[in-house]
Amino acid sequence: MPSETRPISLLARLLGTAAVMILPAGASAQGTEGGQIVLPPISVETTAPTGTSPVQGYVAPVTSTATKTDTPLIETPQSISVITRDQLDDRAVQSITEALGYTAGTFSSTFADPRFDDPVIRGFSAGPNQFLDGLRILRTFGAPAIEPYGLERVEVLRGPSSVLYGQSVPGGLVNMVSKRPTEQSFGEVNLQAGSHDRYQGSFDLGGPLDQEGQFLYRLTALGRKSDTQMDHVEDDRWFVAPALTWKPGPDTRLTLLGRFQHDEAQSPPGLPAVGTLFGSPFGDISTSFYPGEPTFRDSELELSSIGYDFEHRIDDTFTIRQNARYLHLRFDYDTLFTSGLAADQRTLQRGSLVQRESSDTVNVDTSGQAKFATGPLGHTALLGVDYRRFWGDTRTGFGAAPSLDLLNPVYGQAIAPPPIGTDRDDDLSQLGIYVQDQIRLDKWLLTLGGRHDWVETEQRSRITGAETTQDDSAFTGRAALMYLFDGGFAPYVSYTTSFDPVIGTQAPQRGGGSFEPTEGEQYEVGLKYQPPGSNSFFTAALFDLTRTNVTTTDPDFPTFQVQTGEARVRGIELEATASLMRGLDVTAAYTYLDSEVTESNTGTEGNRLAAVPEHLASLWGDYSFPEGSLLEGFGLGAGVRHIGSRFGNEANDIKVPDVTLFDAAIRYDFDRFRVALNANNLFDKEYVTSCGSVGGCYYGNRLAVISTLTYRW
Repeated sequence: MPSETRPISLLARLLGTAAVMILPAGASAQGTEGGQIVLPPISVETTAPTGTSPVQGYVAPVTSTATKTDTPLIETPQSISVITRDQLDDRAVQSITEALGYTAGTFSSTFADPRFDDPVIRGFSAGPNQFLDGLRILRTFGAPAIEPYGLERVEVLRGPSSVLYGQSVPGGLVNMVSKRPTEQSFGEVNLQAGSHDRYQGSFDLGGPLDQEGQFLYRLTALGRKSDTQMDHVEDDRWFVAPALTWKPGPDTRLTLLGRFQHDEAQSPPGLPAVGTLFGSPFGDISTSFYPGEPTFRDSELELSSIGYDFEHRIDDTFTIRQNARYLHLRFDYDTLFTSGLAADQRTLQRGSLVQRESSDTVNVDTSGQAKFATGPLGHTALLGVDYRRFWGDTRTGFGAAPSLDLLNPVYGQAIAPPPIGTDRDDDLSQLGIYVQDQIRLDKWLLTLGGRHDWVETEQRSRITGAETTQDDSAFTGRAALMYLFDGGFAPYVSYTTSFDPVIGTQAPQRGGGSFEPTEGEQYEVGLKYQPPGSNSFFTAALFDLTRTNVTTTDPDFPTFQVQTGEARVRGIELEATASLMRGLDVTAAYTYLDSEVTESNTGTEGNRLAAVPEHLASLWGDYSFPEGSLLEGFGLGAGVRHIGSRFGNEANDIKVPDVTLFDAAIRYDFDRFRVALNANNLFDKEYVTSCGSVGGCYYGNRLAVISTLTYRW
């Protein structure tokens, strides 16, 4: 860690109460009474679920993402979805993009790039809002793809989240929760083979290291060699995540979390709109066609991190927690990109791009929780401070490249590496202080929260020597009211805000001042329903979300920007997750998004936001045949996803049509083995997933089949 790093302690996320199951050592008969065997009384103390603990099935009882306290979903006054480990396994999820495919309010197929995940939540890109174990993953451009096999669950919090997490875009965030050590020994080994010469092996081991159970471990690892549907684009990865937990007593827990991921995955270059989205006199361009150059396509990403979760319960009232992580990211990338299509509609014009990036991030989040009462009011109060430090350097170069004939491509042409045009250092420091109180009066729940952030950003060009320094501060808050009916209904209303600093300055003619942070404001009305005695959960939400201080082109000085932009998204979200009967799990979602550019200098006022479908719908069902039935051991899964039409850009002059996709799964369990077969896009639908410009169109994934052999013990 560089010497300039400032050590800061801070407050973190909660992990609820952890108890140990206690079974008496002597469970043998102690005597008889009336001819019946009398056993000694058995005291059983179950372990309370937390926001990081494993979930059996599809319905998670508790989350900590929305409140940084272990709060039941039914008592969380904001829209949140939890994708459990069982859901990920049943669908054979290979990426976070796939994990979010059946989640309300979320569209995750805007750009088919195996290197990154860039979900859109409630109309706004959430690529910058990706968190791992409650701590933000910072990168100069978006966030790297995280291996889902190392995760226990994936949670999507919809709406502004700055009150607990600091600077963020207003649509929502994705929090990925790592697998942690377990008190029971277990193990599994997986072998996978699938479409596009995909071969993958993985294992997951864990349990106690000593007889007393003070030390627990977990080791998760994966290796993959794979092509993709586009020629010359690979998706290779190896990943390892060790974890160690120390429990010196029932009130203290320290978990160390390590992660290393190495990717050699290329980005698929964009294709022209003619031949993909629009008709061409030469027919459609094949989904496997590669518009780049095989000798100029290097891509390598390394992500390594070490961190810890610490929790100590002082007494029945006070608990302190600290969550910290150091993360290093290195990214090297050489590729060609499509710059247009010649008038003959067959000659592809291209350019070259090289990028060298390295960054380091330190996150520390420290919190203190107090549970107490003041008269009839029960409180769960949280006071915290978090610190984030990011420093990185980026070198980027653009250059010319020879054209390519779509009908007769000739590869092997010499590509000269372009000169470096951007070479800069980035430095960001953020300090935030937050407070929250979850107040209970009988069946009423009132959640109040506030936060103040101080953010300092610095950019320095190593080419020109120019330096830009910017200081921002902001207050964000949340207020929510909920009522818990006896029948399992919980209506709520909430108001929450966000902020996100904008780097840059106005034109000198306008004074050259720094930009104000963009701000988000959301009103939400919702209803949650959890039928008593059932393992199911239903939600409905209406929201009105506005983002202000959006930068747009300066009409008088076009090389600069001004903050006159505003965007609004209104919508409806419906989501259901349920175990309807023994062996049947179902998840369903519907989303309506009414997006609009409400203020703009570029002539887009009144248009819909780019890459935001008006309608999203999904349904997934999984059924395991019961013991004793003719098909005992078999399981079936089937799903359908509908993605509505959307515009490729805010000019609304390129429209991507809607698409409906079907997925399916079949498996067989015997002894300790499981054999599974999963198919995504079962009917091999050919479709365009995004198209932002005449040279920036991308196909969605066609039929992909994965077979899995699992051995567990």
